[in-house]
Amino acid sequence: MRLPSSFVAVALSACVAAVGANAFAADAAGASASAATSSPNAAASDDGPAYGPELQGFNYPAPVRQFEFTSQGKALHMAYMDIAPVHPNGRTAVLLHGKNFCAATWEGTIERLSAAGYRVVAPDQIGFCKSSKPQRYQFSFQQLARNTHALLESLGVSNATVIGHSTGGMLAIRYALMYPAQTQQLVLVNPIGLEDWKAKGVPSLSVDQWYERELKTTAGGIRRYEQATYYSGQWRSDFEPWVQMLAGMYRGLGKKEVAWDSALLYDMIYTQPVVYELGQLKMPALLLIGDKDTTAIGKDASPPDVRAKIGHYPELAKLTAQAIPHAKLVEFAELGHAPQMQDPQAFHKALLDGLAAVPADH
Repeated sequence: MRLPSSFVAVALSACVAAVGANAFAADAAGASASAATSSPNAAASDDGPAYGPELQGFNYPAPVRQFEFTSQGKALHMAYMDIAPVHPNGRTAVLLHGKNFCAATWEGTIERLSAAGYRVVAPDQIGFCKSSKPQRYQFSFQQLARNTHALLESLGVSNATVIGHSTGGMLAIRYALMYPAQTQQLVLVNPIGLEDWKAKGVPSLSVDQWYERELKTTAGGIRRYEQATYYSGQWRSDFEPWVQMLAGMYRGLGKKEVAWDSALLYDMIYTQPVVYELGQLKMPALLLIGDKDTTAIGKDASPPDVRAKIGHYPELAKLTAQAIPHAKLVEFAELGHAPQMQDPQAFHKALLDGLAAVPADH
């Protein structure tokens, strides 16, 4: 659906004003207003810790190392955790975080995989969390995949199970397409990019518009969005540290750096769908999907008829499973965008069972 340029300009201006120029202020399209405001913390102030632009001051569940490299003429560093199991099974799992997540949010999954014998490598991508925030960088999933591949090569990892959540799922797909011989198995946890939002009528936001939205990020906005979308209306105290992790970077002195790279990354996500290439994935793939998810980039800036037809995960999950040649789909009927955090027991059982189904020498 192509809208007249004059209409788009007016509509975008109105949308940006209406949503308070904040990506997290979306009304979580598809979730009820009562679910988004039922948390006793929903109306809380924005008081909380302030972290540096590279998440200085926020502790990770394992020692953080830095992979230093040069990309696009810039000296960068990529933070990562590399956790060795007590009883190795010979396999390595690489965990790729989502847009509003960090390597630390894989804490429970790291623990379960390590206990099962997997070496676990969990990086923060460039532009995120404890990694470099370059002001000028051509962000693409190809570039992030190359960065990740270079990190793994430096660690001596030549074959891995690649597990991606949300935006990390888009990256995992791109990585698997670029390095199929080195991707033993692909695991996608509520990945985004399973539909082309631009082609479906979601209007484009400029990087400048994304930046203005990001500057107005608050803990309350993050909390409301996550409760409605990530946790299907539920809220527990163990979700709050991840709200403060994100909000803390926007309270710190590096707020503008964080917001700018976030804007560049949103533009990358919107303009680089992976849905058209799913049939090229030849390795075993496991889809772990919370059906209550409604995530779609730019949904809150879209006309009502467009909002109504995007972000339908039960449908997207089945279409994706049909498109990937060797895919197995596991659905969690009552879970949202982050099943690994909302119901760790059910999620990790499905994950470990799915990994065990693929021989170690595959």
